[in-house]
Formats: sequence, C-alpha cells, structure tokens
Amino acid sequence: MSWFESLILGLVQGLTEFLPISSSAHLRLTAAFSGWEDPGAAFTAITQIGTEAAVLIYFRKDIGRILSAWTRSLTDKEMRRDHDARMGWLVIVGSLPIGVLGLTLKDQIEGPFRDLRLTATMLIVMGVVLGVADRLAARDESGGRHRTPKQGKELKDLTVKDGLIYGFCQALALIPGVSRSGATISGGLFMGYRREAAARYSFLLAIPAVLASGLYELKDATDGGHVTWGPTIFATVVAFAVGYAVIAWFMKFISTKSFMPFVWYRIALGIVIIVLVSMGVLSPHAAESSG
Repeated sequence: MSWFESLILGLVQGLTEFLPISSSAHLRLTAAFSGWEDPGAAFTAITQIGTEAAVLIYFRKDIGRILSAWTRSLTDKEMRRDHDARMGWLVIVGSLPIGVLGLTLKDQIEGPFRDLRLTATMLIVMGVVLGVADRLAARDESGGRHRTPKQGKELKDLTVKDGLIYGFCQALALIPGVSRSGATISGGLFMGYRREAAARYSFLLAIPAVLASGLYELKDATDGGHVTWGPTIFATVVAFAVGYAVIAWFMKFISTKSFMPFVWYRIALGIVIIVLVSMGVLSPHAAESSG
C-alpha cells in the first residue's frame, strides 16, 4: 500500500464510519474503483481504532461518568440503580452479540462477506430498512390529523432487552454494506427511541466492539507480518481527525434532518455496483493486500 492510498483510505474511513452508509463497504469500493488491492478486514479494523479514538474524545464526559459509576457499582449495590452505571452494564450486554459472532464468523468476514455483490445487496436492503425506520420515526414525532405526536424514548428508558436488540443490529455490520451506525440507529428508531438517543447509544456501543476488533487484528497482523505499518498508522491518524469532525456534524444533523439522503445514496450506490459487476467492469472479488 502506498502513502497516497493510505491517505485516501484514511479519509474515506473517517468520512464514512459514523454515517449510515457503511465504512467497510466504502473502503472496499474505493480500492475496487481505483484498481488497488483490497485493503482487507485487518486494515479496516485497525483504522477504526482511529475513528473510535475520536468517539472517546467527543463523548469523553459521558464516558467518564459511565466508567466512574459502573466501577463504583461493582462494590456498591445502591449505585446499580444509577443511570450511568446501568448504561455501563448495558453497553457490555449490547456488545456480546458482535463479540461472539465476530469470532465465530472470522473466516467469512475476511473472505466471502467481502464479495461486492453481497456488499451492494446490503447497501440496498439496509437502505430500505433505514428509510422505513426514518419515516416511522418522523410520523411518530409529527403525529397527524388523527394522531398525537409520540414522545420518543430516551437512553434512561433503555432495558436489557433493548440493549441486546441494539447489539444484534450492530452485529449485522460484520457484513460490509450494512453500516454499524445505520443498523443500530434503525433498530433504535423501530424500538421508539429518539434519533439523538439512538445515535448516542450506537456510538457508545461501538467502542468496546471496535477497539476489541482493532486490537485483535493488531495482534494478528503483528504476528503474521502482513500489514504495511507506516501507511496503516498514517491512515488511522487521518481517520481520527476526519472522524471527529464528522461526529460533531452528524450529531447536529440528526436533530433536525431526515436520514433519507443517506437512504437514496445507499440504494443508488448499490444499484451502480450491481450494474458494474454484471457488466464485468468490477470484479466481485479482490485479492488481499500482500503488504
């Protein structure tokens, strides 16, 4: 991997990680459209450490409160009723599905799941799902002639059941094209959570999963020696800087705007990929980078 490739891929990772359009799909597609080797699942996981560092800094106050309350709840039973302590436990509960499935499906994630035809299908299918969830949320917020507006649920209303549902939605993002934020936010909207609440929990829930995945791939890559470290570290730093700016913009965007622009983008991109693969312009498979 060249330094130019790492710059572009780092920018793509930072721009797309927190938007409901799938960063792993865009990394795969950027390489395919450019005629580069597939950066691979290891590169994706390691650069995601950069974007998760952006989450840690942006939500540092929330994370600090949650960690403090959760730690005290280990020895103080009264603290277990505290909202922040419960949030700590619910993030752990919500992280279980992707942890188990990520280890179980590791070979598929690094192989068959990276087929562009599957990526395109997931872009379209999950785009439709996000669109339906967005419309239902908008209907509940505005009400109508014969309906009164519904008050969306906040994070204080989160239960173990809802946390697990969020977790299984997040696990779908093991398939490129699904989108971690898109799947979890859609799940939250279907369960009646407000947009900001669904997005905030989505970002907090991603922290353990992404950091664990990145560190796992880091160890595996170090042992296997199949990662070009200079460009990969550079891409991770670029992803961090861009990702932080995107979080700040996205949290403001979702408070007043619809997700429909992302929905139409996903569907259009998925159709373009299917057409290009069918015409033989793009190969559905790509060799992993040799380093």
